[in-house]
Amino acid sequence: MKKPFIFPVIILLIPCILAINIDIEKKSSNEVMIFGIKKPVTFDLELTNNGATDYFEFYNLLGFEMYPVGTILINAGETKEFQLKVSPIGEFDHRGYYTFEYFIMGQDDTKIKGVLTFKIVDLKDAFEIGSGEVDPSSNSVEIYIQNKVNFNFGEISARFSSAFFNFEETFELGQNKRKSFDIQLNKEDFKKLLAGFYTLTAEIKAQDQKADIEGIIKFIEENIVTSTKKDYGLIISTKIIEKTNEGNVVSPSETTIKKNIISRLFTSFSPEPDIVEREALVIYYTWNNEIKPGETLEINVKTNWLLPLLIILFIVIIVLLAKQYSKTNLVIKKRVSFVKAKGGEFALKVSIFLNAKKYLERVNIIDRLPPLVKIYERFGAEKPSKIDEKSKKLEWTFEKLEAGEIRVLSYIIYSKVGVLGKFALPTATAIYEKEGKVRETISNRTFFVAEQRTKDIEEE
Repeated sequence: MKKPFIFPVIILLIPCILAINIDIEKKSSNEVMIFGIKKPVTFDLELTNNGATDYFEFYNLLGFEMYPVGTILINAGETKEFQLKVSPIGEFDHRGYYTFEYFIMGQDDTKIKGVLTFKIVDLKDAFEIGSGEVDPSSNSVEIYIQNKVNFNFGEISARFSSAFFNFEETFELGQNKRKSFDIQLNKEDFKKLLAGFYTLTAEIKAQDQKADIEGIIKFIEENIVTSTKKDYGLIISTKIIEKTNEGNVVSPSETTIKKNIISRLFTSFSPEPDIVEREALVIYYTWNNEIKPGETLEINVKTNWLLPLLIILFIVIIVLLAKQYSKTNLVIKKRVSFVKAKGGEFALKVSIFLNAKKYLERVNIIDRLPPLVKIYERFGAEKPSKIDEKSKKLEWTFEKLEAGEIRVLSYIIYSKVGVLGKFALPTATAIYEKEGKVRETISNRTFFVAEQRTKDIEEE
């Protein structure tokens, strides 16, 4: 009766004795996989075989490639260190922490389960960039790039850009390493920038992947305003005041000059003052401005003592011209324009304008034709009283012209011979009687320019 009882107990104990007995200890930490970079996650493991000597095999059921492939011999009581590398097969669109289950199986097909956790991050989240403070008076600044994860990128290239500089470099960057660069600055590049925080960007290229990263640059405040004054000229006195903001903050500026009540009449300002105040015989002019970094405020004050003389001279000329114009009895003006002839001849229309300022008697208008032309026997409203083709002279006669009366005389001249160049038309002459005295008035001079197709008129 005892034998049937003992036999099944022995059968049950055999798997327990033969089952694998190993301790697994992970030596590494913070393992990371970079999304888009086909590089496996590596775990440093330490295995201690507490059982019999055996061959062990690693495998998983999640669709991951694992290394080492095949079996590992671990003797009884032996501790062995090795690297377990895990890489997904196919698409793996996951971010953040991921828990990976795997199995270790002995030759007797007994197995134990292990769990490993790693983090999947984008390339842009693996780096940090930054900069030291930029001083307006400094010539350099230090920037850095930090690998924040436990991942050896090997050789990478980075192109840094900011309002202060542009810089590109290729370098090695291992896990959790930091690389710094000393950048030389050109003050002309940022002399107009305000103090504050500016964006530093970096385009990172690592193992055929690209990422854009942003950091911050602090531009510290500094208030520097320089002022210069220039005075020159005696009769025309000029004062130039220049204020330049060489700092990086907006600086208020107040400028005040004074003039007496006489000089102020002949003084001009650029720009105009914001405030004008008078105290007795002195006038104060004030400019209130805000000067931005890199800007220059220029105030020009010009006192022109020639201006009174020019004003007096101008008034005298105006009076003389007005007086002369008032003595003019008859204004005669001559004009010429091109006309298109049916036969293709060169043709001009000549117009003479008469404007009687006063009552005139026995008015005789004489005009002469230029060489190489003939007169066309058609006229405007006023037909010439005499045409002398031999001497090329036209005459109009009027018994009288009332004050304010206007007459227009016109005729057409032509030439069958091609005319090129610039020609002067003779002036027209008016002979008339005013209060029993014979007087004469001459018109302006008129020119015409003849070319093959384009023709221009000039008057003098």
